[in-house]
Amino acid sequence: MSAEKRRRLSGFPDNRKLRLWVAMLLLPVMAGWTSEATARLPELRPATLRSFQDYVTRTEVRNEEGLRAQTFLWIDDSPGQARQEAQSKLKEGGVAVRQFHGQSSDDSSQIQGGMIHDWQGIVFIPGAKLDEVLALLEDNNNHASYYAPDVERARIESRDGDHFRVFMRFRRHKVVTVVLNTEQDVTYYRDSPTRAHSRSTAVRIREVADPGTNSEREKSLEEETGFLWQMETWWRMEERDGGVYVQNEAVTLTRDIPTGLGWLIEPFVTSIPKETLEFTLGATRKAVLAHEKH
Repeated sequence: MSAEKRRRLSGFPDNRKLRLWVAMLLLPVMAGWTSEATARLPELRPATLRSFQDYVTRTEVRNEEGLRAQTFLWIDDSPGQARQEAQSKLKEGGVAVRQFHGQSSDDSSQIQGGMIHDWQGIVFIPGAKLDEVLALLEDNNNHASYYAPDVERARIESRDGDHFRVFMRFRRHKVVTVVLNTEQDVTYYRDSPTRAHSRSTAVRIREVADPGTNSEREKSLEEETGFLWQMETWWRMEERDGGVYVQNEAVTLTRDIPTGLGWLIEPFVTSIPKETLEFTLGATRKAVLAHEKH
């Protein structure tokens, strides 16, 4: 008797039916979490913000030390096997990423009232020049094209040399969709003919209610769900090996996980920072290569 026939006789569902059954079982749970999260909106407490700022200060010191070191990129400091795997991924056009938790022995990403997410990624753009990459990154008025659909709108609010004030609207989707209006303070630095870096701070982040409708508005602080409270970014670029390596480290602060629902919610909350970083670097590579063809 075939496996399929035995399954029919036993009444046990095939994989497709099983997935459907699981989805139907989880739907009430997901709906319950959504209503609970709405009923108990998180609050960014002063102590949580101070813990995040302390983390950012330590990260700033580490990045400044890295800029002065011989090893400009994090893959150059990686152990042999990890470095080989990362280089192989970059040559194939992929994005190499790693999660970082600071320099202390404890897990400093776990703070009371919130969660710190610290991810580093790197991509290699063959045939590119450093000036081309910098020009694209500074072309904020077209970032909604380069980084769609994550970036819906982007424009330069002001510019003073290498210092920019930029508006960006992000759309993030993972189970639910969240739209964010942000203002970014960005400064670019040219370290040498082959090296550059930038520093970006989100000085303002607001969730948008009813985006794209006549009733669209920014939520008040009391209404926000804590999807993204703070965001700090460090970029490095180095021209070598016949192209440009582009490295990005993003440190973000979000709400913590509701008690009792970590088994369901945590995979979604913690995966977004990594996926966003991978998308941003991959889109940068794609946009630079597209410019080279024209």
